[in-house]
Amino acid sequence: MTNALAWPDLVWSHFSRPRHGGFDERVAAASAAGFAGVGLYVSDYRRMRDEDGRSPQDLREVLAAHHIVLAEIEVLSGWSVSSGPAHDACRAMEHLAFEIADEFGARYLQVIGGVGEPLDHDEAVAGFGALCDRAADHGLLVGIEWVPFTNIRTAADAQRIVEAADRPNGGYCADIWHHTRGANDLELVKALGGDRIWAIQMNDGTLRQAVSPDNPDGDYKLDCLTTRVPPGDGEFDCVGFIRALHQMGVTAPISLEVCSSELWAAPVDVAAQLAADGMRNVLRRAGVDVHERR
Repeated sequence: MTNALAWPDLVWSHFSRPRHGGFDERVAAASAAGFAGVGLYVSDYRRMRDEDGRSPQDLREVLAAHHIVLAEIEVLSGWSVSSGPAHDACRAMEHLAFEIADEFGARYLQVIGGVGEPLDHDEAVAGFGALCDRAADHGLLVGIEWVPFTNIRTAADAQRIVEAADRPNGGYCADIWHHTRGANDLELVKALGGDRIWAIQMNDGTLRQAVSPDNPDGDYKLDCLTTRVPPGDGEFDCVGFIRALHQMGVTAPISLEVCSSELWAAPVDVAAQLAADGMRNVLRRAGVDVHERR
């Protein structure tokens, strides 16, 4: 069922709510707002399983009751090194991700580069290829999300790894936040090819990094994890981004990743509805037929 999700089905990203907790209410709110699927953070699955004593069957029943699928798994880093603590932690998280895939039929696994370490290209290519091979045994697509505060900063950085690894289930996640706040060059995104963009993450924000009493140094990571707004409510060219992906022939569902301390504090149904309504309005403005799921 999950693998049937496609453009422009909407998925509510895990990180549109606080990192841990609230699975049942999150699924219910996503369904009410017209989402087709939700995402799940590997660490929150482990918490629910090990601390709350919730079984996969229990979670499947929640999803089924609301006609929602578990579409995407986040997030692995440490795959780009062949040894050391980051590598070991990644392999442990990987086993959990594969358990989620087997239990729920998730279509997609998201990965990012390392933080605070140089990238060895050959090592990263080997690591990505091996991860893709293991993920294929669980029916997973694997997408690299380029993130400016990691060692895979741009679409071009991700492309060099994906093309060198050359795995059929290896591709990309295009997050408009990191596109806009990074190179902000649609030609780099177009060069990836529409047939390898496995995931799209949509949100909005200011063109310049925010400096506030809560973030006086304008830290990129803190900004991107706390100040996003629903598509259409900020300064990003959401319509142009979606129109470009549509013209490229991207077939992935569209994930709403609206990381916002303000929306995390809001009622869950309000946060879900604002994200869905904003995205549907962007799709209409981009000339894309909207799937209303009610």
